[in-house]
Amino acid sequence: MENQNKKVRILVVGCGNMGASHAWAYHIMDEFEIVGLVSRGKSKELLNEKMGGGYPLYDDFETALAASKPDAVCISTYPDTHEAYAVKAMESGCHVFVEKPIASSVEGAEHVQQVAKQTGKKLVVGYILRHHPSWIQFVNMAGDLGKPLVMRMNLNQQSDGAMWTLHRNLMSSLSPIVDCGVHYIDVMCQMTRSKPTQVYAIGARLTNEIPQDNYNYGNLQIRFEDGSVGWYEAGWGPMVSETAFFVKDVVGPKGSVSIVAKEAGGTGKSGSIEAHTKTESILRHHASLTKEELFAQEDEWFDLTDEPDHQELCNREQAYFLKAIQEDVDLSDHIEDAVNSLRIAFACDKSVKTGEVVRL
Repeated sequence: MENQNKKVRILVVGCGNMGASHAWAYHIMDEFEIVGLVSRGKSKELLNEKMGGGYPLYDDFETALAASKPDAVCISTYPDTHEAYAVKAMESGCHVFVEKPIASSVEGAEHVQQVAKQTGKKLVVGYILRHHPSWIQFVNMAGDLGKPLVMRMNLNQQSDGAMWTLHRNLMSSLSPIVDCGVHYIDVMCQMTRSKPTQVYAIGARLTNEIPQDNYNYGNLQIRFEDGSVGWYEAGWGPMVSETAFFVKDVVGPKGSVSIVAKEAGGTGKSGSIEAHTKTESILRHHASLTKEELFAQEDEWFDLTDEPDHQELCNREQAYFLKAIQEDVDLSDHIEDAVNSLRIAFACDKSVKTGEVVRL
């Protein structure tokens, strides 16, 4: 257990959307001290200015790591750097918070997991939905529906400008169903707590602005050992439709539970990071019938107007990271879940590229 009065000296690597939100959490939390902001471009200057200036700026991760001597490192760079940066940080004696996915390959994820075990350093992966009270409630309510479950989820993002640039850059190494899908695969695994047995996925390349072997629309299907099934779809780009881009739904023998986000799920919202975690309300439908075979119970609405915004969710993630460091929390299950969801996502990616069902 570490000294709870000592500030955790943190190096922030990657200052774009998620990196900026995590940096702001460290900036406002007394328990952290930012010892450097690292990015290749101008994002670190913009972020530093927003936070009042005064933080050391670096262009290069290894230089920053050696110069700032942090206790912990926050990695929000492109996924193809996650493995190398996380391993280097832990081997240098630092705890690590890394944005999902944990690496850009299954072997890479297992390597990061192994180094965390060997070094004894804390490794938290940015599965933001695990810190959202409404999503926690959604997963828990799914447990009352019986088995098997049918899980239907998507997040299609119509993007232009800076967001389309971000998506194109992400697709230089990963597809949308891997980068984004790990969140929702993780949710499905939490809902079923059953072993996935096989996946099948399809994809389409709707633009010439991404690598020849990648695709910007994907749809995956997962079959679980307990008979449950799930699908997830993700599409990125200026051509993507916003009709029904936001589906979060689970059905079981006893009824269904659905996230209904009338505001966040509306036109023009699919490119908004703020809208991606919003729930607004949960609809619980009961399947039980009377002897006349009419519904025995009315649908129930659970209003979620007090839910945290995107920044508050990032604050909660960093509070969890702090707790893990200060209270020596065992994160082995957390890391295994992160590796497992990525393993499933890459099996889906393989299915797209081979046209075959992949057995797990």
